[in-house]
Amino acid sequence: LAATQPSTNWHLKENAREHHTSKFSSEELIVRRGQAFNITFNGTEKPEKNLIFLVETGPKPSKAAKTLATFGISSTVSKEGWSAVLQSTSSNSVSISISSPHNAVIGRYKLSVQIGSSSPESLGTFVLLFNPWSPGDDVFLPNKAECEEYVLEEFGIIFAGNKNHISSFGWNFGQFQGDILNICLSIMDRSLYYRQDPVTDVSHRHDPRYLGRVLSAMVNGNDDQGVVLGNWSGKYEGGKNPSSWTGSGEILQSWKKSGFKPVKYGQCWVFAAVLTTVLRCLGIPTRTITNFSSAHDADENLRVDEFYDADGNHLERGADSIWNFHVWNESWFTRNDLGPSYSGWQVLDATPQEQSGGIYQCGPASRHAIKEGEVDLDYDCPFVFAEVNADCMYWNYDSATGKKTLIFTKSTEIGVSISTKAVGRDNRVDVTSDYKYEEGSAKERDIFKKARKKLGLEDKFDPTAPTQEEIEQKPDISGKFKVAGSLEVGKDLNLLLVLENLQSDAKTVNVNMTAWSTLYTRRPVNEIWKDSISVTLAPKEEKQFPIKIKYPEYQQQLTTDKTIQVTALCHVEDGIQVLVQRSITLDNPAIDIQVLGEAKVNKEVVVEVAFTNPINTEVKDCVLQVEGSDLLQGILELRLPPLKASEKSSTKFKLIPSEAGPKHLLVNFSCDKFADIKTFKMVNVTN
Repeated sequence: LAATQPSTNWHLKENAREHHTSKFSSEELIVRRGQAFNITFNGTEKPEKNLIFLVETGPKPSKAAKTLATFGISSTVSKEGWSAVLQSTSSNSVSISISSPHNAVIGRYKLSVQIGSSSPESLGTFVLLFNPWSPGDDVFLPNKAECEEYVLEEFGIIFAGNKNHISSFGWNFGQFQGDILNICLSIMDRSLYYRQDPVTDVSHRHDPRYLGRVLSAMVNGNDDQGVVLGNWSGKYEGGKNPSSWTGSGEILQSWKKSGFKPVKYGQCWVFAAVLTTVLRCLGIPTRTITNFSSAHDADENLRVDEFYDADGNHLERGADSIWNFHVWNESWFTRNDLGPSYSGWQVLDATPQEQSGGIYQCGPASRHAIKEGEVDLDYDCPFVFAEVNADCMYWNYDSATGKKTLIFTKSTEIGVSISTKAVGRDNRVDVTSDYKYEEGSAKERDIFKKARKKLGLEDKFDPTAPTQEEIEQKPDISGKFKVAGSLEVGKDLNLLLVLENLQSDAKTVNVNMTAWSTLYTRRPVNEIWKDSISVTLAPKEEKQFPIKIKYPEYQQQLTTDKTIQVTALCHVEDGIQVLVQRSITLDNPAIDIQVLGEAKVNKEVVVEVAFTNPINTEVKDCVLQVEGSDLLQGILELRLPPLKASEKSSTKFKLIPSEAGPKHLLVNFSCDKFADIKTFKMVNVTN
């Protein structure tokens, strides 16, 4: 008699609880490697006799590539490979505990059983992920609270703004929602590495170092039709403005729905947030990191050059730039290729800035290697080292003659207030000291010299570098911009230019001032204001000059990054020029969320969102976007009526939470005068 097709009980609930995969909403078994899972199947006579199991993954499974394993019943778990231990049998069913090795390839597997000499019968499929809870795994993270945050937490906070004024916004990573796991698996199967050699690519998927690098390439749309297309032009027609997204889910779903065409548009925090979602989903502990005053050193000389004309306009010359902030990722895993001291947090960056190995990918760079100036270690350490350590040179450039004159150099400008979200709390944690020794200390300068030496910069003559004489020249005056009053979109901007004469004789200074709206990368977009003054400073005198830029003057010119760069180029008679500059990021007006009543699983709860129009003209095209994992499915979009000057709007909507625990609701409000006013609220859902 032909045996009936075996039917499988995957014990989904129990296995998920043991494997920390309960948050996935899937009918398929999802487990972590290096840990046993239980299944029961029936339709077998005398089951304990000659059972052989087969697991296979990838396009051409083979034992050599570790993408195929066959194993019988054994009395104990194998230390090396896959194994099966008999739990119990009844007249027609058998319960088995299956264990995978700590270094198994991750992905979707097919499981079959062969009974005696009959041909193998399929028991179905399961997905195997990295296991940060297991001491043998490359991604093992000993601290349980960190596992909760960096693998299981679906809400994050991303820091932005600038070094003088750090702001933050919430993000819904949503790695356990709907179809995200399947999309993450298909990202791996669409990489250039897979397309060139699928068998080898799949066989490397046991290694977080390999996958981190591959996924840093796949999250940007360059080279490989990856997930997100970058756009830093300030014009976002044909797509969504990068600052309008509130979570990764919508982006990953859109990528799949469009037949895997890059989603328009992203900037650094979008790439970093999507990479966080993908890596947390696969089980690699990951977080977002924000670096303020982040250098983009295009030519690997650990120096960034900025150019200004005589009027104080910031010129787009050369490929180097200093971004007000830049967001990348850190993932936690061992570096068997470099040695134990380089294990731990590794920098990955999916923003397409420079090519590495011919494509736009970056990392993993060991954070310890960056701190110690070990820029010759894999991967992309010189680029990451420069992001947090490059020296800045500011030049005056005369376009008529092509002559450039050094204004000043600064070695303490780059890489400040490096920030990430705290574990289990919504606070900011400063991790600058994990990237470098104290700025200005002898140790920090030694490491910088060591890095220059390793890159061969110490012995090479650089015709573009300033002379020692230029570097050592001392200015006669100093200057700074001070903020007077609030920095809010819709209000006038009040600043003070403070100039001080450092000498004991009087100085005459001609000051050319400009204000430009910029992107967060400090790329100039629109001129807002300019002025020039001539001043005489008595010996050792300090003078303040008030500057007022009215809201109507900047309103039309402002980008959605809400950033203005003010510059004063001071031409001192018979002295060297002095450059005074400041990036100013304006805050949006506030928006308020109230949860009316108690939030309970599967019960309706009403939420109220309130916004007051702070300006004296009507705002229209008002749209409210709401999302939050386990609070609502997908994204709720509400169109609201126009708001008159100073009018308050209040909008109510209903949520039906699907899971208990602390959940986060994210709100994004936009209208014709204010873009992407974001806020979030923690909602404690009870059973």
